[in-house]
Amino acid sequence: MADVDTARALSPLEPLAKAYRTAVAEHPKDDGLYGPRSIVWRVHRDRSFPLAGMRSLMIQALHPLAMAGVAQHSTWRQDPFGRLAATSSYLLTTTYGDTESALAAAAWVRKIHVHVRGTDPETGLPYSAEDPDLLLWVHAGMVDSIVEVVQRYGRTLEPADADRYVAEMVRFAEIVGVPPEDVPTTVASLRAYIESVDLRQASAAAKDAIGVLLDFPSPRSGEGQGGEAELRELYRDLAQVAVGTLPDWAREMYGYARPPAEVMERESVRQLLGAIDLAFESLPGVIEARQRIELRTRA
Repeated sequence: MADVDTARALSPLEPLAKAYRTAVAEHPKDDGLYGPRSIVWRVHRDRSFPLAGMRSLMIQALHPLAMAGVAQHSTWRQDPFGRLAATSSYLLTTTYGDTESALAAAAWVRKIHVHVRGTDPETGLPYSAEDPDLLLWVHAGMVDSIVEVVQRYGRTLEPADADRYVAEMVRFAEIVGVPPEDVPTTVASLRAYIESVDLRQASAAAKDAIGVLLDFPSPRSGEGQGGEAELRELYRDLAQVAVGTLPDWAREMYGYARPPAEVMERESVRQLLGAIDLAFESLPGVIEARQRIELRTRA
């Protein structure tokens, strides 16, 4: 795997760093939807989040109606990492922002969803981003991915705490329009729900989107060819691990091979995540935002 110094120039982290700076306020009005004592605060600080984010998108894209909405109504193709940063900004705001900011962010998402509707060209089925069933699928793909990745490669997350995390995240689904009684509250019920959804397939749009996600971004102007090659190695390492964390049915839908066992070893992956996290902390404002979260947690 590429070394730590190489990771410092990892360009996809830049929009995420900007999201961190703006979403974690210096002077919040209150502790927000969860608060410093929540398991949500602890889990969402884990450095394995870039990997969880990749896996989350890969799962979410396997619902063809959810994927059709993304393909037809977003700018992911032109700016995939900007879109990732926007999603991360929303997650950070609803986690660490005050109640007013969190609910305002959710209201903005619901406002956008009003206009996201159409017909999936592969299934011929209509879709609407306001559909609670689609919103629940997106929620479940994210929460399941976070639990899976943090348990495998992050800080210690005992089964009871994982269940507590899933239960606390019901509020996250509720504020965008999912009836709370429909949202799984344990890891087991969450995974049972995902397995129960019949409409799962790797549509052409899904394969295209995930191909873009897993590919190394175009180098920035002036970046050397040697540095580009090393960065590509680092990013592809992360992408390969993301593929390896998928359930068998999801990986097979995409047509990806199972990565070698040594690629998925905990210590190797943690070193990779550490390199990426070090690069992330080297960007302006990230350490300061993390310090604000840490101080509020201690207080």
